[in-house]
Amino acid sequence: MEFPADLKYTKEHEWIKFDSATAIATIGITEFAQGELGDIVFVDIEAVGTEVSADGIFGTIEAVKTVSELYAPVAGKIEEINPVLDANPEKVNEDPYGDGWMIKLKVADPSELDSLLSNEEYAASVA
Repeated sequence: MEFPADLKYTKEHEWIKFDSATAIATIGITEFAQGELGDIVFVDIEAVGTEVSADGIFGTIEAVKTVSELYAPVAGKIEEINPVLDANPEKVNEDPYGDGWMIKLKVADPSELDSLLSNEEYAASVA
């Protein structure tokens, strides 16, 4: 299973990639999470402009057998929603760290990233 080293992770199985130049973070779910959920059939995300708190819910993801909430790793404002997921939610299964990303978030406080898990810590937590 893959856990890229350039990402940070949450215990709720989200990943975040932060661009310090723009303070924009790309967020999605991990390969482990999509594997546990199974075939993704629908992704429902809050509207662009929505403010979310750290650990706040920014949407839901629906698989054949279950619906799970999506949690923001850090606080911020949703700047963009992945438009591909409306017609192709299976992209989350196919490419969770690439085309299957969920949102881009303008991060309110970059220091919140310090409390997230490294790839090694996350891998140990799901082992």
